Parts: sequence; C-alpha cells; structure tokens
Amino acid sequence: MNAEIIAVGSELLLGQITNTNARFLSQHLAEIGVNVFYHTVVGDNEGRLEDAVKLAQKRADLIVFSGGLGPTKDDLTKETIARLMGKTLTYNEEALESIQAYFQKTGRVMTENNKKQALVIEGSTVLPNDYGMAPGMFVKKDRIHYMLLPGPPKEMQPMFLNYGRPEILHTMEKVERIESRVLRFFGIGESALETEIDDILMKQTNPTIAPLAGDGEVTLRITAKHESQDEADRLIQLAEDEILERVGAFFYGYGETTIAAELAAKLKEKQVTIAAAESLTGGLFLGELTAIPGTSTVVKGGVVCYTNEIKEQVLRVKHDTLTAYGAVSAECAKELAENVRELCDAEIGISFTGAAGPAPLEGQEPGTVFLAISRAGHQTMVHPLKMVGSRAGIRKRTVKYGCHYLLALLDSNSQK
Repeated sequence: MNAEIIAVGSELLLGQITNTNARFLSQHLAEIGVNVFYHTVVGDNEGRLEDAVKLAQKRADLIVFSGGLGPTKDDLTKETIARLMGKTLTYNEEALESIQAYFQKTGRVMTENNKKQALVIEGSTVLPNDYGMAPGMFVKKDRIHYMLLPGPPKEMQPMFLNYGRPEILHTMEKVERIESRVLRFFGIGESALETEIDDILMKQTNPTIAPLAGDGEVTLRITAKHESQDEADRLIQLAEDEILERVGAFFYGYGETTIAAELAAKLKEKQVTIAAAESLTGGLFLGELTAIPGTSTVVKGGVVCYTNEIKEQVLRVKHDTLTAYGAVSAECAKELAENVRELCDAEIGISFTGAAGPAPLEGQEPGTVFLAISRAGHQTMVHPLKMVGSRAGIRKRTVKYGCHYLLALLDSNSQK
C-alpha cells in the first residue's frame, strides 16, 4: 500500500505551526509496511485542495488527511473529499450528541456551526474523537482509501493509533514491517563515504541505504521491509556489517546520539578522567561534555585560555614557545594539553588552539586548528586541521574532532 499524507491548513504554509502530524503518521505507517512517498501541505482553499487530491489519486492507494474538520467556513476537507467522491455528508448522531454534551458540561452556548463537526461522508467508517469534537473518517472509493483526521495532534494521534491504524491493517492483504537503523559517522565527508560503499549502494534493493550529510557529519539510514521483524533486523545487520567493514573507523553511534554523548559514555566505561585547555573553542568542548548527566565522575576541569597571558601564567606555556611559534601552533597545543592534564590531575589532557576567523590570526588563515591530546605515560599527539566555513562552524567541528580523536584513542587502548 502506497500512501500520501496531505496536511490542510494555511497556518502550516505561513510557518505559524510545524507540521508534526506528517512525521508522526509517516513513522507509524512505516511500522505497518505502508510506503509514504509524498507529503503535501495545502492551505484552506477548496480549489487548491481539490488539485492536491486529484494529484494524490494518481499515485497513492491511501490518502491520509490531517486538518480541516473543524466548525469554521475555512474547514473544507470533508466537503471537498465528499464532492470529489460524489458522496453526501450526513450527521453522525453519536458525534453530535458528544458535541452537545461537551457544551452542556462546560456551560457554554453551542453555536449552530459547531454541528458541522458531526458531519461525516456517507458510507464511511467513523473514527471516534476521544479528545475533541470532530470525528475522523475512513472511506473507500474505487481503489483508493481515504482517511480524514483532525489537525490538533492531541486529537489526531490517539485517533489514528486507536481507530485509524486498525482500519488500515484490516484492509491490507499482507502486513510488512519497515525497520530502520541510523548509523552516524564523523571524520569522513559524504562524497568520500559514498565512494567507499558505492557498489553497496548500487546493488541495494532490500534493505535500502540513504546517506545524509549535515553539520560536519554523515548519517546512513538502512531501511528493510519484511513480514518478520527478526528478518528485517537480520537484513539490516548484514548491510551494517558490510558497511562498517569499509568505513568503520569513522563510525561512532546509532540513532539520535551525539559524538559528545558517545565520548562521555566511553570515558565513564573506561573510568578515564579528562581536562581541557580551550583557546579556540572558548569552553565549548567542556560545555558539550558536561551537558551530559554523570560526567562529573570523569571531567576534572579545564581552563579557557583565550589570551597569551593566561596560556603563559596559568597553564605555564613557555614564553619562548609563544614567541617562536605563536599561540596558533603545534608546539603551543602540545604544551597546553600536557600542562592542563597535570594541573587538573587528569589522565587525559586535550587542547584546542587556532584561528576561527573571520580574520587571520598570527598570520594563520581562518580554519587553521591545532588539537593536542596528552595521556599519562604516552607520547602527546598533535592533530593539525584545516577547515572552512563560518566562525561558529569551525569551532563546533573542532569540538567534534576532539571527540573523534579521543574515541579513537580510547578504542585503540582497549584493544591492546
């Protein structure tokens, strides 16, 4: 079954509210194997709604509407659908009684237009509204099923789950589950990752694999369809194993996690303490880390060393180092990492220094970054980076690189 979701309401087009209904419906339709290929948003206009429905009829077996079932003149959904189907609207007595009872209970006067909410398309299965007044409808005409749901999420969601979803399941000859898993990568660009797994992408059928880039990261969504959830999970796992064999060095987690959250979990798992010296990032690294509950057991502290005076006086960077190499240098980053580790009595010290822009700093172009990691009993590692983008973007990606290199370090040590 292929579906299209049509959200009705000019407030959506004006940006006054967000179309959360489409996301909710897509998620729950996918769970029962319904393919959602299109989302449409149309204003409170009969002509444009009619055009949207006629287009949807050409490409969907199921059209799900949200919104436009209220009492006002601009609520046109069921009127438009009934006319296109050649059906009439009739009063549903249960819905009408429920509306009347609501007004009596609240002591409010029921205006005549409120009766409109009790109108349903003839021959439709009425979906009760347990949290509002306008009922929903499920009706078939020729080969197409139409489901009409109210717009307010607090009414739409329980109506769909309790009454709409079972009606759809009843009409389907075969129920397949659609399962998805999101893999998150950092340190490799979208084009580079796609090149590494191009042959896997070319042969994909079930499961399918979709790359998405954003905010310096790449995600892969693996989606499988099968009647058995166990079999869908098995298909996803086979695809994941093949992908991680190629690009596993850049993989850091699943779903909605963040690279900072994964680092915090790894530090707590290994019981490794950390301290940070932040020049370029100005406290952003520790801010990300300490936003995660429970990190007080592993974060010892840090210093925002934005000026050379603080680098020299608090973190004891040698004056000669700053004079000879400057603050934006591998040499300065190395001393910062080593000294903050000792100052805070931590097992790991990490430092960030560089030119965030928009102007050059000490002759270094914006995006020139030095990130150093010092660990007790190990040689200090300095990672030079070259980035482009806005000042905020460079600082955010620098923090993510810090998490990336720390995760790699902790993983490598665990394998020894």
